[in-house]
Amino acid sequence: MRALLSVANREGIAGLARQLLDLEVEVFATDGTREYLAGEGVAVASVSELTRELPLVGGQVKTFHHAVYAGILARRDVPAQMAELAEQGIGAIDLVIVNVKPFAPAIGVKLIGLDEAIEMIDVGGAALLGAAARNSAGVTAASDPSHYQLIVNELREFGQVSAETRARLAAEAFSTVAAYHAEIAAYLNQISGNIFPTRLAMVLEKVEDLRNGENPHQRAAFYRETTHRSATLADATRLQGEMPSFNNLLDLDAAYRIARDYTAPTVAIVKHTDPVGLASHDELVEAYRHALETDSVAAFGGIVGVNRELDGATAREIAANSYEAVVAPGFSHAALGILRGKPGLELLAVPPDPTEGMRDYGIASLDFKRIAGGLLVETQDELGLDRGRLQVVTARRPTLEELTDMLFAWRAVRHVRSNAVVLARNGATVGIGAGQASRLVSVEIAVRRAGDRAKLAVMASDAYFPFPDGIQAAAGAGVTAIIQPGGSIRDEMAIEVADRHHLAMVFTGRRHFRH
Repeated sequence: MRALLSVANREGIAGLARQLLDLEVEVFATDGTREYLAGEGVAVASVSELTRELPLVGGQVKTFHHAVYAGILARRDVPAQMAELAEQGIGAIDLVIVNVKPFAPAIGVKLIGLDEAIEMIDVGGAALLGAAARNSAGVTAASDPSHYQLIVNELREFGQVSAETRARLAAEAFSTVAAYHAEIAAYLNQISGNIFPTRLAMVLEKVEDLRNGENPHQRAAFYRETTHRSATLADATRLQGEMPSFNNLLDLDAAYRIARDYTAPTVAIVKHTDPVGLASHDELVEAYRHALETDSVAAFGGIVGVNRELDGATAREIAANSYEAVVAPGFSHAALGILRGKPGLELLAVPPDPTEGMRDYGIASLDFKRIAGGLLVETQDELGLDRGRLQVVTARRPTLEELTDMLFAWRAVRHVRSNAVVLARNGATVGIGAGQASRLVSVEIAVRRAGDRAKLAVMASDAYFPFPDGIQAAAGAGVTAIIQPGGSIRDEMAIEVADRHHLAMVFTGRRHFRH
């Protein structure tokens, strides 16, 4: 039995090589791997002893040789092919232990030009894995150090790697090669500005199996992107509690993204991916109090997201209520001490954004909606609000205080499911209407939740008002200013109603649907 080793990830390779030699496997290795093994006191043969050729083109061409590929690809169950090997003096290669040089992590670390990126692409490793996986009927393809001990165990027990294991490892090898090429394609598409290529390949690696999906009878798993991305929930460290459920992960992501959308200390309380409370304040604890005041009943059992390290004072107030989880950039020692008194509470810390020069690529800037038979793919909905292009369409201009709250509410409303309406005052939501078929009903829900707090509040709508009835309802509740995209054929009617009630109304010219 013969093995070929060529690894970029040296984890466990010395131990594997020793065990293979103990099992009287003839081991060959490419130069870099062989030199590493020699440094670990393990002597193996050079791949040049197979090819009888020196590496060419700066070492890029060393395994591209019929002595290697014929030994891998020859079918053990086809006598003519095995006879051909014997005629040519070529031995079969039974174990191919290869992992490719990482591409995606290195590309994301800094801005790398095309010439440098091309030099980073591992062609030989990917080709070896593909060849070995193709002939899994007789050859074992190992693409990850986690496979090594299984291979050794089966060799010791059975004298060979089982057909079942060879088939499973072949599938992993093909997945590895496909993912590697997809990451390269993602980089090339990015630098060429090709946002929507003819074939969109996405690469995800499994983080963990989940207890269930949205409902107990559904199976689920959590995957994360391998291409570079800004710090996200997928990179979070779990400080307390079990792995969050499928539904909690959705809400944790929503809560953290909403809170991070603001520069001031901000708290978002989320249920079913919609904020039920959101507030910004100079003091994080005050932001939490104001967010909770939006709807303290709906907040029960929700998810809390903050955009600052969670301090003890805020943690103490959070601990006084019932939540599923808290996500933050970090937790002070005091906050952890307080929240660990609630053992059922999940705590997740999201690392800081990457340093300057790093960049997201791949699918990081895209959003997806599943439909039967395919995906709808779009760029993410960025705020994109140029304050200089806001259009005041009413006779009364908003005051500075109103404008400040309108901008807060406009940032908030794009995180609410359509039809979305947000009432806000003093940097906090006071009423939210979400997910209604009628915009008027969304207004009525937001007004009802706000109660007396609707007086002197501002209102944001994610899309235009098709009829002026929603504006009429808001004015009747005491709302003083409205921010909305505009663009309805009945805009003049909406403006007339706003003027009649002495409201200030601003058009943004930009819609924020979230279905």
